[in-house]
Amino acid sequence: MKCALRGVVLLGLLFLLAACEDENNKVVKDQPDASQTADTTDATPDEPLPQRDPGPAHEGIYSFVNGCYRMDAAAPTSISAAYLVSAEGGSAFAFTGSDEATASRFFMKASDLGTYLFYDEDEQFFVVEDETFLRKAELLSDIFTLDDSYLPGAQWELEVSGRDATRFQMRHLRSGRYLTTTGLAESVAEAAVITLYRAEGCTAFPELTLDAEGEVVARQFEDGSLFGYVETHSHIMSNFGFGGAGIFHGAAFHPLGVKHALPSCEMFHGAEGRADLFGFGFDRGADIDEETMFTSFVTGRTPEFSHHTDGYPSFTDWPNAPTSSTHQTQYYLWIKRAYLSGLRLMVNHATSNQIICELVSGTKAQPIRYSCNDMVAADRSIEETRRLERYIDAQEGGPGKGWFRIVESPEQAREVISEGKLAIVLGLEVSNLFDCFLVPVGGGERCTEREVIEALDRYHAKGVRAIFPVHKFDNAFSAGDGSRDIIELGNFAQTGHWSNFTDDCPDQPTNFDRGSVTFGGLNEMRDDYLAKPPNDMSNFAGNPNRTLLTHAERLRAGPLHGNYCQKAGITRLGEFLIEELMKRGMIIEIDHLPRRAYRRAFEMLVEKDYPAVGTHGVHNDGALYGLGGVSKFSFGVCSDPGVPGGRANSLRDRLELINAAGAFPAEGLGLDLNGFAGAPGPRFGDKSPCTDQINPVTYPFQSFAGDITFTKPRIGERELEFNTEGLTHIGMLPEFIADVRSDGVSDLELEALFKSAEGYLRMWEKAERRGAQILGQ
Repeated sequence: MKCALRGVVLLGLLFLLAACEDENNKVVKDQPDASQTADTTDATPDEPLPQRDPGPAHEGIYSFVNGCYRMDAAAPTSISAAYLVSAEGGSAFAFTGSDEATASRFFMKASDLGTYLFYDEDEQFFVVEDETFLRKAELLSDIFTLDDSYLPGAQWELEVSGRDATRFQMRHLRSGRYLTTTGLAESVAEAAVITLYRAEGCTAFPELTLDAEGEVVARQFEDGSLFGYVETHSHIMSNFGFGGAGIFHGAAFHPLGVKHALPSCEMFHGAEGRADLFGFGFDRGADIDEETMFTSFVTGRTPEFSHHTDGYPSFTDWPNAPTSSTHQTQYYLWIKRAYLSGLRLMVNHATSNQIICELVSGTKAQPIRYSCNDMVAADRSIEETRRLERYIDAQEGGPGKGWFRIVESPEQAREVISEGKLAIVLGLEVSNLFDCFLVPVGGGERCTEREVIEALDRYHAKGVRAIFPVHKFDNAFSAGDGSRDIIELGNFAQTGHWSNFTDDCPDQPTNFDRGSVTFGGLNEMRDDYLAKPPNDMSNFAGNPNRTLLTHAERLRAGPLHGNYCQKAGITRLGEFLIEELMKRGMIIEIDHLPRRAYRRAFEMLVEKDYPAVGTHGVHNDGALYGLGGVSKFSFGVCSDPGVPGGRANSLRDRLELINAAGAFPAEGLGLDLNGFAGAPGPRFGDKSPCTDQINPVTYPFQSFAGDITFTKPRIGERELEFNTEGLTHIGMLPEFIADVRSDGVSDLELEALFKSAEGYLRMWEKAERRGAQILGQ
């Protein structure tokens, strides 16, 4: 049987070789220039397909990004090609041009890998809708339609032509159909053969500027440590939390560009920003009385002007990280500017808050695009972070060419950083982790150990490596972090339990679980954390006002003054989660554990000699460093002319503890941008708490490594003033570092910051080693 088959195969090969030889020996007539369309004829079905001269040389489908090109098209069985030109008085396009001088010139902007927007010299897009070639100045998107599945008709996937390897075919992303010379076709066999010719005179696609010059030089310290600092706690994709609409406004990127990533927030935050209820309450905090807050949520509007809503290109009031919590501060080019200053490792936590989402959407103040559920938001954030990696790759010329690389192990991170790129670690920071509610939705059962294992395996497979067991609200793993004010109200709305604060508190360092109780009337301690709740809050999502106002008397009872903490701690299921995280060598974030839960979790970590991280700044009196863990610090805002370098005292204090523990001498940042945490403000001007400041940042200045020159930053039409505005967005980190250097902090002292990526990876490497050992026990 094998011999017979071999004979058939050999005969077939001989036949093909003979056919190829006959074809190669044919005399090919001179072909007309591809740019000429007159006097050419289509081939008949009985004739061999005509051949055109090869198309212009190129480096593949990814190489056209940000280039200027003309386009012509020929039918699949024709050598007759025509240029794409403006038609019908400028409202349409057509493949009818015979002269390159009249051909439209397109700036090719990548919207994904191998996918492009064609943007002509008159700022019009090449769009196909309902078989019609259109020329449009503006595009709709999922942002403006509130339709998560919406695609405009302007995105084109570029593919090598199946008929001519030197040319292309284009697939319409919206319809999945192929471009022809007159419309779209289902079959690839009908796809037009496209030639792209380099041109000049294109109009650049709208984009923000980087305001930096130079090339990153991969480097390391003399002792072999990686060069670069870590941002341990970030939320790049907060816009995909909270129902994915406008509670948090603005995106790190959008396939259609900055106009869609950072547009006006008015459609979400309302005229004068008065529908931005959460931002109003969060940003103004103690300046707002309870009656004003209640009235705002009942009416769905703030009582007065909140903020100017305009985004690109004017950006009157936002971004403004020090004072505005509900607007994007991590557009991808701003992240890139931080990367150019030495940022080499970044932990991106998916975050959301179901109750905030239900409160704002339930009062009809703002719309949502999808479920308020925390894990729905987490999944979207993870997915969109990977899309951002692809998007940056596309802008840089192809897969793997971008500076933004998601990593899933410390080995991968070392490789990425050694290449001078930015390593991204995926994390989770939500209250309802794995949908393990304290009070399950619909009266169902609480999570089981088996469900926790399945969820950990699922998210580990998604690339998640850092996890907070609990965030703001009580869940099945632990009491919430003990935050007060509106968080007390939110926890009540989510669980139906009265607050559970006591003044009998352990001596345990904490950032959140301390101080007076704002809503004293809601506090009623219980012994059984897992008891059935006394209040039914199941109608909260549909009508939050009515649900809460049922308890108006308690809400108006006033505060409990003193030093209170959560009475409950970690549950048995919470201990099981910690054990399973350790077995997987994952990064355990412990700073949102309330005092009793933190103390028990730390006992478990010590027992297993397992490191953890405190990215809200808690280090447990230095004991965290003794385990090989890491925390974070921040430079002081104000300088003291009499104490040069005094703004680094926090770093010096940390290093003293680190050295005493025999740990690696480094500490990174944890700005929590896009996490409703504020940012460092200015040293100068009316918004500054500082006096008698000297040595403002001036331009140009060099990066710490000396390979990048930074010029004064702009966002669209707005020029930023770091000295009087502070850290407006993450891209102002170069100024932040330059400012402390000008204050007298030496480069030798700053090595502890620029070795912090190394320090974080050493923590992660120990976690993986110990995880393997624990799993083997």
